[in-house]
Amino acid sequence: METLTDKDALTVIQERKSVRNYTGEPAGKEAIDKLLRAAMAAPSAVHMMPWKFIVVTDIKKLEKLAGGLPFAKMLVKAGTGIVVCAVATEAAGSSEEFAILDCTCASENILLAAEALGLGAVWTAVYPNKELMDFVRKELDIPQHVIPLNLIPVGHPTGDEKALDKFDAKNIRWQKWGGDF
Repeated sequence: METLTDKDALTVIQERKSVRNYTGEPAGKEAIDKLLRAAMAAPSAVHMMPWKFIVVTDIKKLEKLAGGLPFAKMLVKAGTGIVVCAVATEAAGSSEEFAILDCTCASENILLAAEALGLGAVWTAVYPNKELMDFVRKELDIPQHVIPLNLIPVGHPTGDEKALDKFDAKNIRWQKWGGDF
């Protein structure tokens, strides 16, 4: 059961976490539709939107993907996987770099929307590993010119994971690299 929260955007951002433990309860089509709408609301260079999404809920496909992706073993328990794909020929300047950047923004929107809906999600990388990309392409019939960027397991979290405070003032520069505030 989807739980829409009353969190503001900054709270959702601060409370987003990488969820690897799931209850097994399916997220549901309505929730997945909301995640995909959030993904497609992401910014993209010259508004080209070079993204495509493959939603996988078939248990056999999830098992196969989990078996071939070393960091996606939780996929079966999550119950849904969203593969975010980049199509360079549809990006600004037909640029692979812009396609990847744009699809990274869409992926982050999925992760944030999952948090806002009370769901769990985690980015599991496929790109830039050629073997992993070829494996996902083969399993999901993805054309060679399409880049499978990541696979995002989505489901109901067990509540084991907690958000981390990653803020570190040492990573901030003012005015120039060596400048002080």
